[in-house]
Amino acid sequence: MARTNSDDLLMEDDLAAAFLGSDDELVAPVETEEPTESLEDVPQEEVSEPVEDEWENTDDFPGQLAVDVYETADKLVVKARTAGISKSDLDVSISDNILTISGVLSGGEDEQTTRWHIQECYWGEFSRTIALPVQVREDENSVKAELKDGVLTITFEKEKTEQPKKIAIQ
Repeated sequence: MARTNSDDLLMEDDLAAAFLGSDDELVAPVETEEPTESLEDVPQEEVSEPVEDEWENTDDFPGQLAVDVYETADKLVVKARTAGISKSDLDVSISDNILTISGVLSGGEDEQTTRWHIQECYWGEFSRTIALPVQVREDENSVKAELKDGVLTITFEKEKTEQPKKIAIQ
C-alpha cells in the first residue's frame, strides 16, 4: 500500500525541524504522565557535576590491536590490521613463545580542533601480547614480518617436534 502526505508522515523538512528545531519553530516537548522537576527545583547537593566522557581519558589503557592467528603444516601466521601505522612506529618482539606487537598510531589530533562531535578512531599507543599456540623457532632466519597495504603479517616456522616413540613393555 502506497502512502501519501496525508498519512501523517514527516517530510524531509519536517524531520529536520523535529530533530534540530529552528529559531522560528519550537519542537513540542514529549508529554509524560508524571511532572518533571527542573534543575532549579532540585537541591544543589543532589546536582552532580558533569562527568568527563570515558573515551577522553585513555592514557592509562593503551589500545589493543586485533589479530588473526592461524597455522599451516609448517608455519604459524599472525596478521594484524595496522592501517595508518608506519614501519618506524611499530615494534615487534618475541621471547619464550610470547609475541608482542606495540606502537603508536598518530594523526588523530588537530591543533585547530575546538570540539569533537564523534571520535571512534583510536589514536595513540597500542600493544598486544600473545602466547603463541604452538612452539615456533625464534631465530631471525625463521621469522618474517611484512607490512603491506595496512596489514602486518608475521610468519614463523614451527618448531619441529618429534613424534612420540612407543616404548615396549617387558
